[in-house]
Amino acid sequence: MNFIINANLSISFGWKNRYLWTINRAMKRKSVIDIKEMKSKLPIVCLTAYTATIGRFLDSEADLLLVGDSLGMVLYDHENTLTVTLQQMINHAQAVVKSTSKACVVTDMPFGTYEESVDVAFKNAAKVMKETNCSAIKLEGGQSMFDTVKYLTERGIPVMGHIGLQPQSVLVDGGYKIKGRNKFEWSKFIDDARALEEAGAFSVVLEGMAEPLAAEITESISIPTIGIGASSKCDGQILVTEDMIGLTDVSAKFVKQYINIGELIKSAAVEYRKEVVNRDFPTKDHVYGMKPTIVKKEK
Repeated sequence: MNFIINANLSISFGWKNRYLWTINRAMKRKSVIDIKEMKSKLPIVCLTAYTATIGRFLDSEADLLLVGDSLGMVLYDHENTLTVTLQQMINHAQAVVKSTSKACVVTDMPFGTYEESVDVAFKNAAKVMKETNCSAIKLEGGQSMFDTVKYLTERGIPVMGHIGLQPQSVLVDGGYKIKGRNKFEWSKFIDDARALEEAGAFSVVLEGMAEPLAAEITESISIPTIGIGASSKCDGQILVTEDMIGLTDVSAKFVKQYINIGELIKSAAVEYRKEVVNRDFPTKDHVYGMKPTIVKKEK
């Protein structure tokens, strides 16, 4: 009889443990392995996040959040991304990681922090990983970055690659120019993607390239491709969140604005100004009164 009771209890607790394990697994932060295993399966949803506020809003809907160096242009109104510093990236990545619990958080390595040598790249990438607790770093470049990506991944730093239109090369390219519109260019970018795959990158961003080329690269490699201005056939897509919600005036072809938060903010500011000028705000509902006076009775 005791055996039966103990057996039933074991079965009961066994199911409970498996249930809790399933729930915990569903709630845990996605890892780079999780992202890599999504290749050719469910499309990978990626967005940028630069602040804790945006991170909190996006965490439940994004598989991957990129703390991109585009924050230099979006938040600081710089002309390009080249002026962004390593410390800026660390500060913003810390905020995003602390405010999220589900999305895989990747941090951009800014211009000048990884190109000099593999040792410099490791020193700076390790600093980012240790001080932010993010899941991976991203760097630009294909075949030229093979040794760097290999060096980092062999030493425990997951890397997301980035080829095609590379914003950190804007001065060399003479602007933000779409790649691969002539087929004779294709082999270079396909080789870039294969080099990153071989070096150990867990995924690669394909930015600003002809749609057929992006589709071809996606079919040619075993790691996920994340498209931005590339192809719907990529394994995932990414947009700059502020572009998507109407907080910038970017009008690039690849951007789709899903809501215009900018107009809502402006409308709220207009209403606020009106109420302040007319002394309609604050009302008694928004101010604090005095504490009740306590009158002591004489004995």
